[in-house]
Amino acid sequence: MTLASSTHLVIIPSYNPGPQVVDTVRAARAQWTPVWVVVDGSTDGSTASLQALARDDDGLQVIVLPKNCGKGAAVLAGISQARAAGFTHALTMDSDGQHPANLIPAFMAASQDRPEAMVLGKPVFAADAPALRVNGRKVSNGWANLETLWMGIGDSLYGFRVYPIVPLQQIMQANRWMRRFDFDPEAVVRLCWAGVRPLNRDAPVRYLRPDEGGVSHFRYLRDNTLLTWMHTRLFLGFLLRLPWLLARKRGG
Repeated sequence: MTLASSTHLVIIPSYNPGPQVVDTVRAARAQWTPVWVVVDGSTDGSTASLQALARDDDGLQVIVLPKNCGKGAAVLAGISQARAAGFTHALTMDSDGQHPANLIPAFMAASQDRPEAMVLGKPVFAADAPALRVNGRKVSNGWANLETLWMGIGDSLYGFRVYPIVPLQQIMQANRWMRRFDFDPEAVVRLCWAGVRPLNRDAPVRYLRPDEGGVSHFRYLRDNTLLTWMHTRLFLGFLLRLPWLLARKRGG
């Protein structure tokens, strides 16, 4: 049974995901209403497929950005329109089939029970998950937990999560970062600084092979350079906030 909400929606940022996006969106729609897809300047023909789906589905909306601006920029466009429409929370998930659509109701229920928190997916990797991706994220997770005085970020990079829209939008509009691959980790750190507590929920992650329709836009040198610069900025921000963070931690 598809669940519906007037406060919580699913937002799927999408950039050149290939045909897999149709299955991803259908799986999300089988679990939740509404689902919004933000097409981030795709050039692979997937926009037409998504628009065709939306024509026959009142619970699906497709927002098309004229050029590729990055995942964070696509999420910001989505939550800005969602807030204007009266929504308070957004579950984000990738368009490439990595994230478990069947867990959407459980994550939404956790958010509805604790609306002041963010619900973070903590990835459970299959045995065939790429070791470079599995081990590499440990560095980012270590920095993110240091930068928040160990508030409990289970995973800083996994994009299957539920955000409270207002604080996320305010944070993103207040700085020019968080627009590309740096969005997921910087969002959780800055939301922790703003007092939004993380709730962690286990969720499987699936890395599809190219023959299964898998598409990856991860570029090892480019994206790790971006993450390094991001954590440098965040660590400096952490040092400035350290007295306040320590006082808040002591106060419970």
